[in-house]
This record gives sequence, C-alpha cells and structure tokens, in this order.
Amino acid sequence: MTMGTRTQRRRPELAAFLRSRRARVTPADVGMPPGLRRRTPGLRREEVAQLSGVGVTWYTWLEQGRPINASPQVLDAVARTLRLDPPEREHLYRLAEVPFQPDREGLTRQIGPEVQGIVDALDPMLAVVYNSRYDVLATNAAYRDLFLVPETLTIGLPNVLWTLFTLPEGVCPLVHRETELPLMVATLRSSYGRHVGEPAWEEYIRGLSAASPWFAELWARGAVTPPGPRVKTFRHAAVGEMRMTSQSLSIDGMPECRIVVYSPEDEDARAKIALLRERRERLWPPADADQGTEVIIRS
Repeated sequence: MTMGTRTQRRRPELAAFLRSRRARVTPADVGMPPGLRRRTPGLRREEVAQLSGVGVTWYTWLEQGRPINASPQVLDAVARTLRLDPPEREHLYRLAEVPFQPDREGLTRQIGPEVQGIVDALDPMLAVVYNSRYDVLATNAAYRDLFLVPETLTIGLPNVLWTLFTLPEGVCPLVHRETELPLMVATLRSSYGRHVGEPAWEEYIRGLSAASPWFAELWARGAVTPPGPRVKTFRHAAVGEMRMTSQSLSIDGMPECRIVVYSPEDEDARAKIALLRERRERLWPPADADQGTEVIIRS
C-alpha cells in the first residue's frame, strides 16, 4: 500500500472520528449556553474552532477529511476542546499523520501492583522498571541482591545514572564504566529530544552535570542511541564479577517505561546469582524483606 493510499483511507476515518467526538461534548461541558435552534446536543464546528483558537474554515476542512496540514499544537488544542483521553489523543495524531508525542511533563513516576507482581515473578532473573530518565520505579529481590551496596543509601535519589556517575569506581556495581556509561548517556539523550525545555528534565541534566563533570562531558558530545540488548559485566563484593545479558520490555499503558531484565550470561554468573540469593535469605529473613524494599528503591 502506497503512502498516498494510506492517506486517502485515513482522512475519512479522521473526519468520522472528529464528528463523533464533537457530538458527545455539550455546550454545558465547556461552559457555553445551549443557544437556540440547536439540532444536535454536541458542539457546532464553529464552537470547536473558537474554543480551540483555530479558523472555522480550517477546522471544517479538517473534519471533512481534506488534505490539510495540522501542527501538534493545533491538534492538542482540538483534543482539549473535545476532551480526548490519552488513547484518543494518540489516535487523532495517527489519523492526522502527525508524529505523536506523549503529554509533556507526563513522565511516569510510579507503577501499579500488577507490574510490580510481574517484576517480582521474574526472580531469580534480575528485573527493574525504568522510565526514560532512568528513574527506578520498581525492582525485584534479585536485582537488589546485586545492586544494593551501602554507598547507594547515601545518594538518596532513585535514579540509576545519578548513582553510577556519583559512586566511587571501587564500589560501583558496573564494570567497564568507560564504555557502558557513554552508551547510557546516549540513550538518555535519545529520550531527551521528546522533553527539551521541560523544567524537570532541564533541572535533572543541570544537577547531574554539576555532580559529575564526566557526565557533563559526555552530555556535551551529543551522542544518541536507542536502548537495546547488551551483555554487561557487574561486580559484587561477596561473589566477584559476573556477565549478564540485559533485555528491555515495553509496558502497555506506560509510555517511555520499560522492564529491564538481566539474565546470567554463563554458568559462572548463574552460580553467583544463586549465592547472592542464599546470602539474602540468611541476612534478610522474610519478615524483614518489605522493610528493605523502600530504602532500596530510594537509592
């Protein structure tokens, strides 16, 4: 199917979608009087245009499925007027053939019990949930066995990059930082492009740059790369070094979040993960397990 054919099919869908969404929003919903001779309980086209700050002719053509261009700002204004929820807003973007951007400042900072249950069930594989800024949203016990070191408790930020760039190299769980951290910064920058100018992101970049001159240097290089599977080497004082394969899994309904699963690369690593599990069971009886989780996630 050619690009032109796809466009021809999407335009009637866009027209029908806008008409159906307009019909369900009443004047009272947007603080307007009902007026006289109203044939439909929904908004008129000129009312949608007025409330969205666009021309009546332009909106009429959009709703008629004509081949006109729409900017993200205008589509957002129409979406607000029509009270579209996030899935509907994304659908509008797709039909209008405009690259979709999730809501600005909408970065997920917490997860539900269902996702936490999946992460816990992956044990003995190590699992963590990150958002695109590498904030730690959830971990399982196997992940904490390897990555919780006493020094992380003093950092007080639930962010992997902040931890890795500010821990002394001798206690950092990540081996080969000179090759691994530049890749993580490049992955961060690929996400940053969707959030340029957002106060939370800009403050994060400034703060980490001030805390770590090396991060500031890597950030200034401007390298960009998407996340992907990798083999990494980690260390733990109790068992030494081990090679682990990482794999990222997306999560429906959680934009820019992923479950990262680390599995042993070889039998040596598998045996060491088992030793760490035994060590945890000796040091942290089941009654104490939940008490440690909250502290660890804050690291």
